[in-house]
Order: sequence, then C-alpha cells, then structure tokens
Amino acid sequence: MKLSFSAEDEQFRAEVAGWLQDNLKGEFARLRYRGGPGDEHTYPEERKVWEQKLAEGGWTCVGWPKEYGGKGCSIEQQVIFFEEYARAGAPGRVGHIGEGLAGPTIIAFGTEAQKQKYLPGIVAGTELWCQGYSEPGAGSDLANVKTKARFDEVRGKWVLNGQKVWTSLAHESDYCFVIARTDPESVAHRGLGFFLVKMDQPGIEIRPIEQITGTSEFNEVFFDDAECDAGDIVGAPGDGWKVAMGLLGFERGVSTLGQQMQFQNELDDIVALARENGAADISDIRQRIARAHAELKIMRYNAMRMLSGHSVSDGSLQKEALIYKLFWASWHRSLGELAMDVMGPECEILEGAPYELSRLQAMYLFVRSDTIYGGTNQIQRNIIAERGLGMPKEPRPALK
Repeated sequence: MKLSFSAEDEQFRAEVAGWLQDNLKGEFARLRYRGGPGDEHTYPEERKVWEQKLAEGGWTCVGWPKEYGGKGCSIEQQVIFFEEYARAGAPGRVGHIGEGLAGPTIIAFGTEAQKQKYLPGIVAGTELWCQGYSEPGAGSDLANVKTKARFDEVRGKWVLNGQKVWTSLAHESDYCFVIARTDPESVAHRGLGFFLVKMDQPGIEIRPIEQITGTSEFNEVFFDDAECDAGDIVGAPGDGWKVAMGLLGFERGVSTLGQQMQFQNELDDIVALARENGAADISDIRQRIARAHAELKIMRYNAMRMLSGHSVSDGSLQKEALIYKLFWASWHRSLGELAMDVMGPECEILEGAPYELSRLQAMYLFVRSDTIYGGTNQIQRNIIAERGLGMPKEPRPALK
C-alpha cells in the first residue's frame, strides 16, 4: 500500500478531523483520551451516548458496505478515520466489538435474515456486543472449547451450557457471539458452531473479574440452558471454526492503525513527562524513547503492508499479519515499563485505597495482559512458525 494519500483522501481527513473537533466538546469534552484499554470502566454511560452521536454523524461502521448501513469507505479512508479518531483523543469505543468483529463476520458469513436482524443496531450505536471465545481450559487453544450447544427440536431453539472467561464488556453488552460445540463427541476444531446470543435472558450469569488496576473490564459468563433461535447460528453446525477464523482476520484489520495512534498518544505523554521531570536527561531513557519511536514507525509500515492484501469479504490477510500481535504486544509491554521508569520511584506509591491510578500507571498495569489475551506470545510464535514459515507442527494427540 502506498504511504501517501490522494487529494480526495486528504479532504476526507479534514472532514473527519473537523467533525471530531466540533463534537468532542460540551458534554463529551471530558471523554477525551478516556475509555481505552485499562480505562474501560470510565464514563460507560456517556460513551454509549457518544456511540449514538457518532452514528448520527454517519461515523460508525465506516468500512461496511453502504447496503448494510456503512459508509463504504476505501481502505485508505478507513485508515484515515481511525488515525484521526485517535489523534483527536476521542474516547474508547464501547461498540468496537460489534462494529469491528460481529458485524463484518455477519456480513461475510451470515444469512440475509441475520444481517437485517443484527446490523442496524450496531450501525445505530444502540446495541453492544461481546465475544464468547475463551474458556478456563481454552484460552489461546480456542479449539479446546467445552461449551455445548444442543438443538431442541420441539421448541426450535439452540440451548447453550458452559462457561466463557475474559469476556470484555460483557456487563455492558446486549449480545454475545459464542463458539460452542454442536457435536458433543467432536474434538479440536471439528463440530463447532458460531452462535449469536442475547445477553439479557434467564440462564446467563455475568461475574466481573477484578484486575490489578482495581477495575473490571473482563468478566466470566456462565450459560445454563441459555437460548437462541434456530436462525441464530452463523453458517451450519460444524462451521464454527471457519467463521471464528474469519472473525480473527477482521480483528487484524484497519482499526490497528487507530490502535497505533493511541500508542502514539501514550508515547507523547511519556516524552512530555520526561522533559518536565528531567528524565529526558538520562541517556538510557533517551535511547529507550528513541527505540519506542522507531519501532512504532515500523509497526505502522508493517500494518500498511499487511492491509494491502486485506480482503474485505472474508477478513483474510497476508502473512505479514501473523507477526502483528506478537510485535505490538511486546512493544506495548515495554512502553509500560518505560513509563514507570520515566515517572520514577514515586509512581509505585499511592496514598491508600481506593487507589486512583494515573493514566500511565493504569497503562503499565494493563499492558501486562497484552501478551496473554488474543493469543499468548508463545502461541503467536507457533502460528508464525507453522503458518508463516511452514515449519513442522508441534506433536499433538491423534484425533479420534
């Protein structure tokens, strides 16, 4: 992908930046730079209102096809939108799982009835989604899920039983897409289904998981005869793995550029603090800041290369996408450590409970999870070796 933009793209950039400048004020002014990873607990109700404000302006689902309520933006324009959104300090998106994952997956793999039922609420910013993938025994090894789904022929319903964990924003969500085993005798990636489940129903219990930041972005979700309609399985029973892998391709899509701009905001805060408190005079700190800057640029260039082969239809990406998660997670963890060193020893001391963390303190604590969620670093290295380099797979028990 070219690293420059056309005159039309730059006009679009000015439109995005202008709208954000005009609207991130008044009741929304205090949302600036809030609600990102590690800060998800802040202003949840106000950020829900912000989602609907975005929708009113036509700024939700910018990359979706127009026939499904999106803006139909090109890849270049999507990159611009996510960069300008982060540059303006606009708040973390409570609708990002629906807009970036559930919606594109339903568009790519769902029926027309599913598109009509679920997409309008995502576009309008009125219906929020969460992701039911990980389980206590199936984190990075997603194919080991134990949650079961059986079809009740009499009632025409799918009935789900099991447990999911590390479910971001489950307590704020209206729906959850759930990977469950439709064939109780199946193993690994066989016999899975991809279900669209309403959260507000009997049979679903949500328990918050308190993090070291003192907040609870993540949750455990228990399904005890929870239900969804016969038409709420995406694809056929047994297609769950294919749909789930398609979704993961969308996860590595254009929103990664917005993520990098958020990283840039954090790095800028660290640089400003280093200049203010004198840490910038320490040669080691200067070297680490320079390295963080250079590696963030490398991250951007690789993302642009990665997106040049992005398929909007099914989320597939080039092999360059395989290294992205490992690179940014490790980089971001190191940035948290740099932030602590720039703040100095006093950053490890707070007056007492309830603890009020600064943004950089919260960032440092949260980034410890970056190398775990979404596939651990160890799993990412296996994926790079096996899928990217064609190396032999690790020995696994034979499937029955």
